Amino acid sequence: MSEESPITLKVLPDTQFVSEALPYHGLKSRTALPEDQETLDEKVSKKPVINPAGAPDGGLTAWLVVFAVNLVLFSTIGIANTWGVFQAYYEENLLRHTSPSNIAWIGSMQYALMYFPALATGRMFDLGYFKIPCFAASCVIVASAFITAECTRFWQLILVQGLSLGVCCGVMVGPALVVISHWFDKKRGLAMSYAAIGGSIGSTVFPAAAQKLIPLIGFQWAMRVIGFILLATLGMANILLKRRLPPVNVRGGLFNLKAFRNTAYAIFCIAGILAFLGLYTVLTYISVSAVAIGVSKNFTFYIIAIANGASTFGRLASGLVADKIGTLNTMAVFTATAGIMTFAWPFARNEPQLIAIATIYGFSSGGFVALFAVAAVAMGDMEDAGRRVGMFMSLAAFGAVAGPPISGAIGTASGGFVDTGFYAGGIIICSAGLLLLARCVHLRRLWGKC
Repeated sequence: MSEESPITLKVLPDTQFVSEALPYHGLKSRTALPEDQETLDEKVSKKPVINPAGAPDGGLTAWLVVFAVNLVLFSTIGIANTWGVFQAYYEENLLRHTSPSNIAWIGSMQYALMYFPALATGRMFDLGYFKIPCFAASCVIVASAFITAECTRFWQLILVQGLSLGVCCGVMVGPALVVISHWFDKKRGLAMSYAAIGGSIGSTVFPAAAQKLIPLIGFQWAMRVIGFILLATLGMANILLKRRLPPVNVRGGLFNLKAFRNTAYAIFCIAGILAFLGLYTVLTYISVSAVAIGVSKNFTFYIIAIANGASTFGRLASGLVADKIGTLNTMAVFTATAGIMTFAWPFARNEPQLIAIATIYGFSSGGFVALFAVAAVAMGDMEDAGRRVGMFMSLAAFGAVAGPPISGAIGTASGGFVDTGFYAGGIIICSAGLLLLARCVHLRRLWGKC
């Protein structure tokens, strides 16, 4: 039996791969197929050396990717944070015979499913599957908006607005947050903050549109208008989204338990669960607490808009600060401030006090949301960044889905919002403390840029 000729693998500068071998049984050596024609085994078996420090940190293509992620977050987080308007409408009209607590599960599903799918989509991103899942999810999101307009029953809204819309928003958010790390290294915090602004803008635009359009043209046409907006923004995002680094297979399945051997990452994930247990409380119940102290219903809507608008500036500021003093340091400061404002919220007794709390809370909470993906990416190799971010988001989803119902139950049992504020504020402060602990473990010293 003749010996097989040796096979070598060369990594060319443009990350194309060429296998070279002496002729054997008439087979010729061949160059790699284009990415969309390769099998999964061919695609992930290549082991290029990925150097994230070689990211361009700028340029037209890189900033267009940031703009695309901005559009993704505008569409997904924006539509999810419109839930308060829909909750009020459903309670008074479409689902007036359904209890508010049951109606709230539609919104809770949206919040939770914004993060759960990242466990799968993060892994798929690492393996090279990015554009097709995003395109499919975009189509379902747009379709869900139009189908919601035709829903008349609770179970229909659970399936369409809760399940379908929530899952597909989650399919897009995880990979979109990771792809920025392909294009930015030293300016990663700034780039992520620019992208995260989209979520704040969407959280201002969509609620305002729904609030104005539902009384003007009716619920059905309001949802159709929202559907057309989503068609435009997600269509543009799909055109501009682009990865830079080649896919690389990393051992393990969807959930890599070995990642938690990194103690700093494990602590960071616990901090994320606690943060999301508390962070949605103020945004969910501040309008209800405002009505309870005699503020007009029209003004309560603008409180949410003020918080979301302030979050825009908080996300931008946190990115600028993170590139200077470190991501975890910045997250800890912003998260602790949000916790303090959560403690103060139940004691607001007039409109100026509510505006002040909403502004500071929105600004500070935006810092955590803008930077968590940056921190997760930095806690390991770039080859596994998608799965690492996905694992964090999926764990944090448990906090997102449980937080508002727990806070609501505490408020109902206590007959007010003081206990709710102490609970949620305490949880958020604990999260800030764990972020500082993760920093110390990662640096192996008490202070430093991290």
